[in-house]
Amino acid sequence: MTEEEFDAFYATAFPRLTGQIYAFTGDHGEAQDVVQEAFVRAWDRRRAFLADGAPEAWVRTVAMRLAVSRWRRARRWLELVRRLPQQEHTPGPGPERAALVAALRGLPESQRMAVVLHHLCDLSVEQVASETGAPVGTVKARLSRGRAALARELSAGEGVSAT
Repeated sequence: MTEEEFDAFYATAFPRLTGQIYAFTGDHGEAQDVVQEAFVRAWDRRRAFLADGAPEAWVRTVAMRLAVSRWRRARRWLELVRRLPQQEHTPGPGPERAALVAALRGLPESQRMAVVLHHLCDLSVEQVASETGAPVGTVKARLSRGRAALARELSAGEGVSAT
């Protein structure tokens, strides 16, 4: 099968096969994924398809097997998750973290980006400059101003809660 013949085969068979696999899986997105994967595998065998005589049946069989494999994998994963002990309650962020996030939101975006990338993502000043497209000196200034603003905001918040 030539590339042009394969393209024509794909164009006519893909919607039909997707409909058939959708009826099997009940999930249209999953059906499209497995049919697409089956066609990728068929692409490597396209020269032998004329000799097989039933290329659509081959693609359908591969797609069905892929769908079953995915279903089995999902079922095994679900069984493993069900065996894990359930956590009764997941605690939310502490008051310190909430105060920090609120203070970060109060910073201008450029300062907030510099502070987050440098202090929370552990990037160097040079890496922050590269990611933001700002000169190194500008990043240093943003970090300095951002830290000063955070210190003021966080110390003001402590004074309010202590009284």
